[in-house]
Amino acid sequence: MGDIREITGLKEVEGMDASEGPDARTANTDCRAIPVVDLGPLIRGEKDAIAKIAVPWRDACENLGFLCIINHGIDTRLIEDMETQSRRFHDDLSADQKMQVRVTKDQKGFIPSKATILTHSSYHSHTKLDSVECYVVATDFPDDQKEVVKGTQFYGPTPWPPEKELPGFKDSVTRYMRAIESLGLSLLPVWEAALDLSPGYFKTYFEKPYCYLRIAKYPKVDFVQENEFGLGAHADTGFMTFLPPALEPGLQILDKEKNWFWPSVPKGAILVNIGQFLARWTNDRFRATPHRVLPPKNNDRYSFACFVNTSLDAVAECLPSCKPPDSPPKYEAQSYWSFFEWYMKRTYVHYDDFTDSDSKAAETPKSAS
Repeated sequence: MGDIREITGLKEVEGMDASEGPDARTANTDCRAIPVVDLGPLIRGEKDAIAKIAVPWRDACENLGFLCIINHGIDTRLIEDMETQSRRFHDDLSADQKMQVRVTKDQKGFIPSKATILTHSSYHSHTKLDSVECYVVATDFPDDQKEVVKGTQFYGPTPWPPEKELPGFKDSVTRYMRAIESLGLSLLPVWEAALDLSPGYFKTYFEKPYCYLRIAKYPKVDFVQENEFGLGAHADTGFMTFLPPALEPGLQILDKEKNWFWPSVPKGAILVNIGQFLARWTNDRFRATPHRVLPPKNNDRYSFACFVNTSLDAVAECLPSCKPPDSPPKYEAQSYWSFFEWYMKRTYVHYDDFTDSDSKAAETPKSAS
């Protein structure tokens, strides 16, 4: 597809000690297009749109595990506003103000830089803490819901910055997150068709979808060493992820041949990828694809991935269309709550400060190793 240096303008750092090796961003210049799926027919309600879209959707999910959607119905102004809100949170608030909404036991709130390292990853050696800082907004539940009253993890409220500090921030972020959640739910019939399931199969699993929005900042770095990451290699946890491309490059994807590449995405498209919970549900028929973020060179990088998932208590057992004929499924039935708890415990260095869970139900999943 091309050389990433043509897109980013990256060059070797002048005066660099040769013993340090090349900048990690220039060591791999492979840039490729990823599958594009046009949602226009679905948005317009055209006859047989679901069946037609399901074909390229299935192919992308069984192979790369990443695709991008065009004519998706998300207003460009919403995406542009989220870029603005991301910068407002990370750049307009002081460190003390951000720590006032620091991450809670429910994994909602601000996570400072150097708080993540994926110790369970085998996608590459990961020896340095990630440089990313992020603010996580997630689904909130009614105060009288039994899990909220009981204090069950992940059901607590999102800590928001005071309105006087960031006027309009909460409204803008909530509006964007609701739009992406609505888009995700509208695509359930496509997922069902792509997996040869009966219409409406996933409906009960998404009665109370758990969604979260990760508003991230990756500080620019002059020289990136080997095994230095904005966010280390990982596969997402849930069902489906939606990510408008950032204004600064950084995302890399791992293909089936274990080669990293920079994705090329059409203007206005949104990236979509599969999480491990769905991959397990499909017995790995659909691929939860490893990806990572390298720190940017020229400017700070802002991104806002939105994860649309089942209800926390939804239990995934191998889908009927994915059961192997002569052997048991790879994975036992497991709730999304249990899987999410397993993942977070092994990803964030702050996690054990909050969790009081004694759950041993979530053993290391093959697709996350």
